[in-house]
Amino acid sequence: MYGYVGKILRLDLSDRQTSIIETQEYVEWGGGHGIGSAIFFDLCKDKRINGFDPSNVVTIMTSPLAGSIAPGASGRTEVQGIGVDAYPIGWFTRSNFGGRFGSMLKYAGWDGIVIEGKSDRPVWVDIRNNKVEIKEGRSLWGLDAWETQQQIWREIVGGKLGDWWQVGESKHGPRTTQRPAVLAIGPAGENLCRSAVLLHDAGNAAAQGGFGGVWGSKNLKAISVIGTGNVQVANPEALLSARLSKEYTKKIKDPRFIEFWPKQKESRPQGCVGCHEACRGRFERYGNESQCVESVLSNMFTQKNGVKSPDAVYMGADLTQRYGINAYQIVRGIPYLKVLNDMGVLGKGKSVACDLPFDKITDVQFLETLLRKVAYKEGIGVDLAEGFPRAAERWGRVSEDLRTGILPFPYWGYPEHHYDPRCELEWGYGSILSERDINEHCFNIPLYWLPRLAYAAGKEPPISAEDLVNACAAKLYPYEGNPNMLDFSTENMYSEDIVKLVSWQRDYTRFWKQSIMYCDFRFPAFLTPMAMVAETLFYSAVTGKEMEFVEGLEIGRRIWNLDNAIWSLQGRHRDMVHFADYIYSIPYPDEKPYIMPGIENGEWKYIKLNGRHLDRAKFEEFKTKFYELQGWDVTTGWVKRATLENQGLNYVADELAKNGRLGEP
Repeated sequence: MYGYVGKILRLDLSDRQTSIIETQEYVEWGGGHGIGSAIFFDLCKDKRINGFDPSNVVTIMTSPLAGSIAPGASGRTEVQGIGVDAYPIGWFTRSNFGGRFGSMLKYAGWDGIVIEGKSDRPVWVDIRNNKVEIKEGRSLWGLDAWETQQQIWREIVGGKLGDWWQVGESKHGPRTTQRPAVLAIGPAGENLCRSAVLLHDAGNAAAQGGFGGVWGSKNLKAISVIGTGNVQVANPEALLSARLSKEYTKKIKDPRFIEFWPKQKESRPQGCVGCHEACRGRFERYGNESQCVESVLSNMFTQKNGVKSPDAVYMGADLTQRYGINAYQIVRGIPYLKVLNDMGVLGKGKSVACDLPFDKITDVQFLETLLRKVAYKEGIGVDLAEGFPRAAERWGRVSEDLRTGILPFPYWGYPEHHYDPRCELEWGYGSILSERDINEHCFNIPLYWLPRLAYAAGKEPPISAEDLVNACAAKLYPYEGNPNMLDFSTENMYSEDIVKLVSWQRDYTRFWKQSIMYCDFRFPAFLTPMAMVAETLFYSAVTGKEMEFVEGLEIGRRIWNLDNAIWSLQGRHRDMVHFADYIYSIPYPDEKPYIMPGIENGEWKYIKLNGRHLDRAKFEEFKTKFYELQGWDVTTGWVKRATLENQGLNYVADELAKNGRLGEP
């Protein structure tokens, strides 16, 4: 099998045994998410368990493109299992991270890892090509996520990093200058914090789902992997030719400018293995490899509040990585705490006792204190380690605060992203119909960021709204040529066209982004000649399998139905699928213009979406249309047998029927 190395490592932590799953058994699912969902369905016998239960099955999967030179797809890794972060139910969920772990796993001869059971004491996993050891981890327990990796590097490599060293015991065995790729948890994971992450290198995190806490519950501190093998490619010439295309090269004019960061003298770009963009930065001092949310977190409470030192920004980002905490939870959670403090509800001697130094909220000291308390469950951190919605529930405030919107967590206990569900429909609808904030930028980058950045600079967008939607709509196979799918006007919010848009993105992302694992920021490249071409071009060059773009969508739909079957077995019903109350009653504020394409007075324009909210009854009608298109029961939201059998998922239908969770014909 070109692109695959043929083996998936199965770890049973309870008895410290390892075994092998043949990749061929699951290759029909593509890779990443598809294989992870299929393995989870087979191995997790009781899907209703809590994510902290030892029986929870966690998968860490690569794709057939991992370890190759396919741009934006070589270095990503998908993590799945029952999460602990969602509220009120910890759904079967996913997360994803970049860097070099996935590629190194392939070079070691493994397409993925399956983790089962629970060790009776702290352990870590040492993978060196085909040799796998589950080792004592007491010396690592208590270290932060960076210290853990550094300690493992010293133990495995020894000497100076960058020197040649022997992998394996034979003096004639393979050598490398690489250090192991390590995926680890910090103190937050050890203490079962629900927003704890898995961290690789300095800033690559599987943040959603609370998998750091899941690892902590299994007493698993880290997985280290070093490989000296390679990935067999079906057509190297075609792969290299496509990779060298101008569409996948970028001249970086100023290596000091990395996303949100202030310019720093001693720095250089850094990207995932095989990356053609390098959107991260390597810095001499602080903020190494972090970007986006971590920098927003620090900026919110340092630079934007009067602290001018760039060091404070970098230090804030580093703290989230070291403690191993999901930065987005903190980004949205701190303003909530501040509002409660201003209301006189939360603070020293208040009804909700809180020992945070609110008088220092503009200083990195506040952030450091908060993160420490959450990670170690100290003081107010005992509640906050359960996540902000569960903390609010403990305080008797969750219903009220979700109604007023001061707790901005609109779906499944996840924080409101920068892209509001009242405005950016595919983001909001996709999230509530899934199990987490989707964090999928397919349409967000061309339809939101393109006009926003132009207007922010005082310029007109480089392309008219009509030309933009037509260019994107032309690529929406099999619905190509329907620009109304991209009409974000209030009149079109609940239409069948938006139903198709949401459905298309669910199919696309489940396969091309989360199973084949093309980078979320770089694909689909709507406004290039390679839109919906690159996906199949690189896939075919690596695997030797000729696949039409829509075939990938069909596999994505199959994965989407399998995921929904798992959620149904966990207890999901249509009646549970609704936003927090404030999304239906409070208009999106006018503070920042939210501009996207839409039809106004019969013409395509970039229209302002501020000031609107969702209509509860109309959203229920939208759900009915969506379920009908999916082939699901409109009363329960459960998948129908015919839908599953048409996709060869008879065994899934049988399990749903056995548990009384199969949709009516």
